[in-house]
Amino acid sequence: MFESAGDPFRDRPRTGRRHVLRARVGSVAAVAAGGALGGPARYALEARVTAPAAGYPWATFSANVAGAFVLGLLLVLILDLWPPRRYLRPFLAVGFIGSFTTFSTWMVEVGELVSGGSPLIAVLYLSGSLTAGLAATGLGLLVGRAVARRRRKISGQESR
Repeated sequence: MFESAGDPFRDRPRTGRRHVLRARVGSVAAVAAGGALGGPARYALEARVTAPAAGYPWATFSANVAGAFVLGLLLVLILDLWPPRRYLRPFLAVGFIGSFTTFSTWMVEVGELVSGGSPLIAVLYLSGSLTAGLAATGLGLLVGRAVARRRRKISGQESR
């Protein structure tokens, strides 16, 4: 009744199951290693960039916008330019950038600004972070594509 055609462990030989589990363990380890570096990097940024009690949370804003840019850039480089590496994307994109940036702190800070009597700053922070993050991601993608195009042109792989 509850069978799933997408179950990776169903109807596979025992060796296939071990291979899938090994790949998952490797990916989890790559994410954990990236997170072990991204979290302290964000902490260092937070320690250096302070905001007044009811002021704009510049540290989280900076981390999220920088992370959005780097993520856009890295994904183009990882997928289009660099040779395939199984754990590079989980390590950098999910682990490092995922722990360097933060959605939860962004939302907590918006709530604190509202409850602290600064609803205008909260709205500016909420909308500014979203707008700047999307723009930074787009810029990262554009820069990454320009770098990839230039590398292909230099190596003679571009056909024009």
